[in-house]
Amino acid sequence: MNLQLLALLLVVVTLLVWRAITRERREYAQFKRMRATALRQKVMRRWLVESVLVFGGLSAAVLLAAWAYVPQALRDAQAWEPIAASRAFFLDTSLGRGLAIGAAVGLVIAIVLPFVLLRNASPDDVPKLGDIGALLPRTRGELPYGAGLALSAGVFEELMFRLALPALLFGILPHGPLAFALATVLFGALHLYQRWAGVLTATLLGVAFVYLYLVSGSILLPIVVHALVDLRSLVLLPLVLGRVWTKRS
Repeated sequence: MNLQLLALLLVVVTLLVWRAITRERREYAQFKRMRATALRQKVMRRWLVESVLVFGGLSAAVLLAAWAYVPQALRDAQAWEPIAASRAFFLDTSLGRGLAIGAAVGLVIAIVLPFVLLRNASPDDVPKLGDIGALLPRTRGELPYGAGLALSAGVFEELMFRLALPALLFGILPHGPLAFALATVLFGALHLYQRWAGVLTATLLGVAFVYLYLVSGSILLPIVVHALVDLRSLVLLPLVLGRVWTKRS
């Protein structure tokens, strides 16, 4: 067992869990009580910077230490029979490629259709993925921060939980499927501030993102899908249904 990688794993997990249990839960509870958009923007701006520094910095550090294990973890997980069968179907058959294209179109429809059907409703009427109602921008000034948080989550969380952390785990326990499974469980658990519905939703989304990465072999696909899912909630929903573009303050 690589003790240096194990020590790095303990540091990373401890920092992420501490941040989720203490800071995020406490700060989010306070944020939900805020009404002034100036205060909300200040907090959202700080969260955006912290997201880039924490997840971006941690993922960069872990990738630097475990870069050699990134392709090894990917190959080992892709050799797992369910993933190998999926890759053979989607990449090597015309039916599979057609279904993949259809799934991409379906994802876009699933993101946009609720806003067409409920264009006269309010944001509260649209189901949300966990307790994220307070995060939705309420004014024009908050929209850029919603977009920034969505994009940073799509990029840096995928780099951390689909690329860096599985590679680090694989360097300690050389078992690809297990490494990706443990990273996904941690990804879901860190959404505890969104309550258990948010944890469950994040875990299921994490499974979907891992599947996309393993089948495609490219981290870009889960990054794009993750960003689109978050942009739906943090930009499209308040923009179309909340009409925040007309609200300056």
